[in-house]
Amino acid sequence: MSQAAIAIEKMKQSGMRVTKQRRALVAYLDQSGRFVPVTQLDQYMRGEYPGLSHDTIYRNVKEFERLGILESDVENEQAIVKLQCDFQHPHHHHFICTNCHRVQEVKMCPLAYFEDQLPGAKIASHNFELYGLCADCAKKLNK
Repeated sequence: MSQAAIAIEKMKQSGMRVTKQRRALVAYLDQSGRFVPVTQLDQYMRGEYPGLSHDTIYRNVKEFERLGILESDVENEQAIVKLQCDFQHPHHHHFICTNCHRVQEVKMCPLAYFEDQLPGAKIASHNFELYGLCADCAKKLNK
């Protein structure tokens, strides 16, 4: 089952109506495969559905996040989102190419390493991303 199909199924299971606009939002993010600025997503959706308000788009983004359909982050002080890349393991981290913006899942979580350095501390949350050139971009750069 594709990530988009799983996202649609999660909407149905939560009791959320699966509208053509919500399907389009999921399809756009699925096709992208990258983190997308929320403003870009808003621009795309309002181009496809001119009557759609900013509030509706942002409300859906927040609801999709709550359901675990979207992952979010901040880049250059701008909110970015992408379709969940691993519904079976929602806690994971990413390598993000600084050239093509391709996202690859990193399966290992480094939290235990930091917990060992902070005896007695109670870590409430964490965020861990690696940035650099993906293999394809590094290969092109070396040519």
